[in-house]
Amino acid sequence: MFSHSRSLISTREVLHLYLSPPPYPPPPPSTLALHIGAFGGFGTTTTSAAPGSTFSFAAPSNTGGLFGATQNKGFGFSGLGTGTTASTGFGTGLGTGLGFGGFNIQPQQQQGGLFGQQAQAPAQSNQLINTASALSAPTLLGDERDAILAKWNQLQAFWGTGKGYFNSNIAPVEFTQENPFCRFKAVGYSCIPGSKDEDGLLVLALNKKEVDVRSQQQQLVESLHKVLGGNQTLTVNVEGVKALPDDQTEVIIYVVERSPNGTSKRIPATTLFSYVEQANVKPQLQQLGVVMSVTRTELSPTQLKQLLQNPPAGVDPIIWEQAKVDNPDPEKLIPVPMVGFKELLRRLKIQDQMTKQHQTRVDIISNDISELQKNQATTVAKIAQYKRKLMDLSHRVLQVLIKQEIQRKIGYAIQVDEEHLRVQLDTIQSELNAPTQFKGRLNELMSQIRMQNHFGAVRSEERYSVDSDLLREIKQHLKQQQEGLSHLISVIKDDMEDIKLIEHGLHDSVHVRGGMLS
Repeated sequence: MFSHSRSLISTREVLHLYLSPPPYPPPPPSTLALHIGAFGGFGTTTTSAAPGSTFSFAAPSNTGGLFGATQNKGFGFSGLGTGTTASTGFGTGLGTGLGFGGFNIQPQQQQGGLFGQQAQAPAQSNQLINTASALSAPTLLGDERDAILAKWNQLQAFWGTGKGYFNSNIAPVEFTQENPFCRFKAVGYSCIPGSKDEDGLLVLALNKKEVDVRSQQQQLVESLHKVLGGNQTLTVNVEGVKALPDDQTEVIIYVVERSPNGTSKRIPATTLFSYVEQANVKPQLQQLGVVMSVTRTELSPTQLKQLLQNPPAGVDPIIWEQAKVDNPDPEKLIPVPMVGFKELLRRLKIQDQMTKQHQTRVDIISNDISELQKNQATTVAKIAQYKRKLMDLSHRVLQVLIKQEIQRKIGYAIQVDEEHLRVQLDTIQSELNAPTQFKGRLNELMSQIRMQNHFGAVRSEERYSVDSDLLREIKQHLKQQQEGLSHLISVIKDDMEDIKLIEHGLHDSVHVRGGMLS
């Protein structure tokens, strides 16, 4: 935004950068005052000059301008640069479902002459001039250090924090993230509510956990009924409960009013919101843990068109137009400025919270699907069992009918239709027994199945393998067996030799005795 080739830029150029997009050339001096009067930031309001006047510096209304003191309840950033004391009822905006407050789009009419300044205009114009002086030409030190101070002030303005010192006799300028020079800005998208004012939906943000709110939901309803006056014709109903980041909970309620004739209707959302925002009612809600209350109503086409045509404060019109072009679903989403890290962190927490809720819902659906699959498998098994049982019963019934028919036909000759049936059965039997028909094919299939089983057994034997350690143990065992057999064979041979010697000795002794007897 600032040129790096110059260490110091003029006040006129700073005012132009403050008010215009960077690609545009500096405005001529004749239009500089018009830019200052038309700028709606830092508490000023956009004014419309009286007929015949060139431009006008007018005092702001009590509601404030872009960065004024107006506290909107619908969106998180205040107006679009317009303001007046008469509200059009658009201040209650979209609600926490979008996470940003009301746009405070309000008409303004003002009378004035060519230079119709009022008492407050100089102070607000001085604020803008002081900001420009702090960024471009500070005179605090009176030497070359002022150029360094200007760069430091520019850095603080880019960062969106700190104070810009530029004159020893004037208070420093407070830099916030809402200033147009702040670089930490982006544009996101939020859902457009679809509820109407007649639906009466009011969103309450409680500083309690979701579990505690659900466990004490009945007590909360009774307490809210007391806050609304305890009228017996009013009934407080809870539309939904949803968890929010930082251990907060969003509770959506609506109030039903029953008339004496038996009919009932919902209290409009704007009426209910106006009541809970009263000074004597709001402290009672705070005692219940309510930190914020907003309505959730849809925007009219006129309001939506006006919102999109006017970029928010501090957002470059080119970026705003690009955000509208990049909107993935213009029918359901609306661009929303994100200023500072806190807003980015808040949206990130909301996104994480929504992701957890989606994951929880996906887990529940997954469990339900698993349970249904189990039930389906059980049902399929039961159906198969019942089919088998039905087949068995059918066969039993058929056997009973056959026996009954045999008993009934005893003593009767074979009738013509029975003869036809016998011929048909013989024909079917011959077809089944034919070599090229079903029985032959069945035999061929059976032989192929046997061969497949045989080949499978052979392949399984070929794939057989023995562990090396087990094979070593087997070899060792066989070796021991071989050694034992060898030792046993040697023992047997020795015994055989001994037996031969004994037999030879016995044979000699027999011959000796025979000779003596002869």
